[in-house]
Amino acid sequence: MSETEKIKYTKYEKARMIGARALQLSMGAPFILKIGEKELKEAKYNPIKLATMEYDKDVLPITIHRPLPDTRKKTKREEEEEKEEKESKE
Repeated sequence: MSETEKIKYTKYEKARMIGARALQLSMGAPFILKIGEKELKEAKYNPIKLATMEYDKDVLPITIHRPLPDTRKKTKREEEEEKEEKESKE
């Protein structure tokens, strides 16, 4: 997977990740990004805006599990690895 290619999430996955991370931040979790006082004031200390900033920078510490038809679950990272394996064989 190239550096410029970003994982595609559904709008529901994105909302769930941002919401979960915003809850973590509102409960006192540390920031993953180096955020200065200026950025905090611009975001008005809003945990949803801060979680969205982390999502946009692709640093959220959250993994998405997608159910498969055969009831197994596969992470997005596993899907990427399978795709890379197929591409390298070709």
